[in-house]
Amino acid sequence: MQHQAPIARRRARRTRRRIIAIVAAVLVLAVLVTTGIAVLRLQSNISVSALRSSDIDVPDSSEGVNVLVLGSDSRDFNTKGFGADNGTRRSDSMLLVHLSPNNERIEAVQIPRDTVLQRPACADTGFGAYPGGYGMINSALNYGPACSVAAVEALTDVQLNHFIEVNFEGFISIVDALDGINVCLEKPMTDPKANLDLPAGRQTVDGTDALALARTRHAVGDGSDIARLGNQQKVMSAIVQRATSREVLARPERLYAFLDAITSSMTVDQELSSLPSLASLAARIQAVPTDKITFMAMPTQPAPTNRNRVVPAPDAALIFERIKKDIPINSEAQSSADEEPAREAAQKLPVSILNGTKVYGLAGKFADAAAEEGFTVSSIGTATSLHEQTRLLIPDTAGAKKAATGFAKAIKLDVSPSVADVKEIQLVLGQDHQALRIPDNKPVKVTSRTASEKLCG
Repeated sequence: MQHQAPIARRRARRTRRRIIAIVAAVLVLAVLVTTGIAVLRLQSNISVSALRSSDIDVPDSSEGVNVLVLGSDSRDFNTKGFGADNGTRRSDSMLLVHLSPNNERIEAVQIPRDTVLQRPACADTGFGAYPGGYGMINSALNYGPACSVAAVEALTDVQLNHFIEVNFEGFISIVDALDGINVCLEKPMTDPKANLDLPAGRQTVDGTDALALARTRHAVGDGSDIARLGNQQKVMSAIVQRATSREVLARPERLYAFLDAITSSMTVDQELSSLPSLASLAARIQAVPTDKITFMAMPTQPAPTNRNRVVPAPDAALIFERIKKDIPINSEAQSSADEEPAREAAQKLPVSILNGTKVYGLAGKFADAAAEEGFTVSSIGTATSLHEQTRLLIPDTAGAKKAATGFAKAIKLDVSPSVADVKEIQLVLGQDHQALRIPDNKPVKVTSRTASEKLCG
């Protein structure tokens, strides 16, 4: 009898372990099934449209990823209060978002919807063909996202890797999935045309009020499209702060609701249409510190043909050139302390410059630029043949590479030195010399704010 008791206890423990194992297996299976269903639902939510109206390959992303975010004013949905659906589909807001290749920063440039330009022709991608013509950039969306992409590329000369389109109702559902966003108003804001009526001070607003706050023109500044851009920056900052908070990321049910709202609201290009692609982009964005996420308005000036419309101001070209070359838009203009020794070393070595292009006097222009920076130019001349590529040749001596690098940076030329059978630093200018020019680093005056800035301040 005494011997049977331990046996019974061992059998009971084994039975409990089996039950626990079965329950655990069932729970794991339930999680996998539920997760699978969730993934399938999120994937099926996503709408897809063409990135371009032609078969041009998606640009290389080695200099960063450029995404066009479109806020559509389409009224083809259930939410009331934004006017009747008249069949038009314009971009109420446009955001050119640049994500640096190392995920160090994001620069998002607002393009005013009242910007006018000579819009390029667009082939039919399901929304009708557009023959091209002069007009406002926001109306390009009538012919599909691909036409908006073409218009923005024509305006900025920045090639886009992706687009994301969200309409009014989608914006509302995204903010509501976050349980609202926190904002801070210096004074009460009322605008019947935007369905806006909010008191002053700190408050949490739902999706409908957040949309009204982002859209209002008559409650801010002079009532223009430009005046509301600063207000939109505050709303976007509030969404980033909320979406990256532990209140969302650490709560699965809220995170899923947020992801469900986002995927249900979006139309994206084919390359971005899978959940892995979206997750990869989201992970890169998540890696960027909020104080390195900057929203800014494109510098503008009145259009020559209509003072109520705008065109890019000269500083806008600087912004877009820096985005193309992944240079921080408002980086310090002066050389850092560790670059000074390279400059000083280069200034002690003679430099010869050869013109390998058909551009008359090019070597002389670069020689003048080098002399202004304190370098000694020993000779200038014409290369014996045309050169497609610019080359910076150095002798195989100690310090030559460092000196040549300092020289190239000083004359704002993005070219790396290579060892050759030369006795001094030799710059051979090729047909690609313009593409290698480093943009001027002078500060750009823009209306901007980072996503980490306090909402009351």
